[in-house]
Amino acid sequence: MKYIYVTYLFILLALLSCNESKKLEINSPDGKIQVIFDNSNSKLNYSVSYNENEIISKSKLGFDFKNQHSFDSILQIENFSIRTFDTVWEQPWGEQQFIREHYNELNICFTEKGDDKRKFSIIFRVFDDGIGFRYVFPKQDNLDYFEITNEKTEFNFSENTKAWWIKSFTKNRYEQLYQLTDINDVDTAHTPITIETSDGVYVSIHEAELTDYAAMSLAATKKNGFQCCLSPWSDGIKVKATAPHQTPWRTIQIAKTPGDLIASNLILNLNPPNVLGDVSWLKPMKYIGIWWGIHIGKWSFGPGINHGATTERAKEYIDFAFKNGFDEILVEGWDKGWPSDVWFDNGAELNFIKSAADYDLAEVQKYAKSKGVSIQIYHETMANTVNYLDQIDTAFNLLSDIGIQSAKIGHVGFKLDQKEYHDSQYGVNYFRKVLKKAAEHKISVNFHEPIKATGERRTYPNMFSREGARGQEYNAWSEGNPPEHTCILPFTRLLAGPMDFTPGIFDVNIKSRPYNRVKTTLAKQLALYVVIYSPIQMAADLIENYQNNPAFQFIKDVPVDWETTKVIDAKIGDYVIVARKDKNNEDWYLGAITDENERVFKVKLDFLDSDKRYEAQIYRDADVADYINNSTAYEIDEKLCEKGEILECRLAKGGGMAVRFKAIE
Repeated sequence: MKYIYVTYLFILLALLSCNESKKLEINSPDGKIQVIFDNSNSKLNYSVSYNENEIISKSKLGFDFKNQHSFDSILQIENFSIRTFDTVWEQPWGEQQFIREHYNELNICFTEKGDDKRKFSIIFRVFDDGIGFRYVFPKQDNLDYFEITNEKTEFNFSENTKAWWIKSFTKNRYEQLYQLTDINDVDTAHTPITIETSDGVYVSIHEAELTDYAAMSLAATKKNGFQCCLSPWSDGIKVKATAPHQTPWRTIQIAKTPGDLIASNLILNLNPPNVLGDVSWLKPMKYIGIWWGIHIGKWSFGPGINHGATTERAKEYIDFAFKNGFDEILVEGWDKGWPSDVWFDNGAELNFIKSAADYDLAEVQKYAKSKGVSIQIYHETMANTVNYLDQIDTAFNLLSDIGIQSAKIGHVGFKLDQKEYHDSQYGVNYFRKVLKKAAEHKISVNFHEPIKATGERRTYPNMFSREGARGQEYNAWSEGNPPEHTCILPFTRLLAGPMDFTPGIFDVNIKSRPYNRVKTTLAKQLALYVVIYSPIQMAADLIENYQNNPAFQFIKDVPVDWETTKVIDAKIGDYVIVARKDKNNEDWYLGAITDENERVFKVKLDFLDSDKRYEAQIYRDADVADYINNSTAYEIDEKLCEKGEILECRLAKGGGMAVRFKAIE
């Protein structure tokens, strides 16, 4: 592995006069992205160009504080430095085993011109796939404790172009269908928000290394741009901090194709390296569980005659997992304290140590271990963080004692403790506290009803996956997700990090619920295992729907840890074709999905290794299939192939194709 670290340092020692303007420029290593910082008239602004065309026009920077002057003017540059950094690092698990981190950095230090002489810095890092910038408040005599009431960061575009987005500050949090509108018609939106310019450049705005700070949403200025909107505490303050302190990175990913957005590693590269040391105990895995049966009304979370979490049922699922090579089973509603009916914004009675009357956690885990599998624990907090944190040490000690190393931790409820937003500074710190506590006990985490991912899995690799979007369960009891939904997620939510989408529903027509359905073909459910990345993947359907179905073989075969990822072709909201190479052998896998339109592609197999031949095991929509009629009709074909050949990829309406390329020589 090659590591390169080169630094160039230029320091401006002279203070600038009050009426002097100053512009500083920093480019990406390949020279295609240019950032200009403009301190004209002591105002803070920046702009971004790509291939000499302005993408982000002049945009403000700065802060408003409670009981203090703003940081946005009457500032002078004290000094600045420029450096270059280039290295390659290895993910313990992920879509890509080795990642290059290569950027040019501009660090600008400011001092107020008035009597206070407070100091802060802005750091720009420019990569070939985008930029990140952050504010830093150093330790100083004239700034100790401070409260931010507004971050003035803007993202102004050169035109009123279109964006894919979901609304902030709703009861459904991130669990919404994406809208496509002009940016001037965007309401306050969660990030990532993805934009396509009129000349075909793709831009996604998000943040990285969100630590001890409020999450950023974007409020449309109605002038072709956005202003940062921080999620507040219940008292209205956005951020409460003591210097030294720093903001998250504000990120702008820039790509010439939609697929290049998926391939970007900007968010990961703007997070610190792994702090956990040896993480060989982390095991990417596949699991099954009673989750779908609860959502379609077969069983219940809470106690009663239809209680899903019973010792007998858990052992049945353990036997199925053992027989079919799954690593874990997930059993929701196993613990005491669940209400029997409505449980939103509740949770004070939940007990994360004691089992329900018809479920014995220790016995079930012992039986699972005897079969070479394990329980994935489910801790549903119902957004009651006080109750959960009161029990967390005892609860995690219990998991360590009986050998459980995976936790799904839910937070259903509009606000944490019925008063704080999930993505407020309080929520950010709560989720990080739980993640760190899990790491102490060597437990991997799957957050549901979470804050958005911002690349912290690089620093804390036990941060396996999370929800944070509208997932499969909406197909069980609502109007459902339209076919285009999973063709939008890879370019929006999934740019932030892995998602526990829970694919693999074979009974897409949901026989027990004729008014609900999954709006995909069965073949598309298989393809989602390749298209939607997560180091943990669920075979989400009832186990009886997998019995004697040849398509189940693909779910058993498909890996969850990859060496290489290639985006073959993609159009946001329309279709996605992705190929990935297994990290543990020479096999490749391909997933292709479409929206409500039938499509045919000629896929050139350039991604395959040139020194190998492959047996292509193709799971495709039958010729008569579509997601409305004949949604479960599929075919399995086999053929020999090698690098450079053409594979016809015929996708039905709402359909997909999943292929295993098994290396044979």
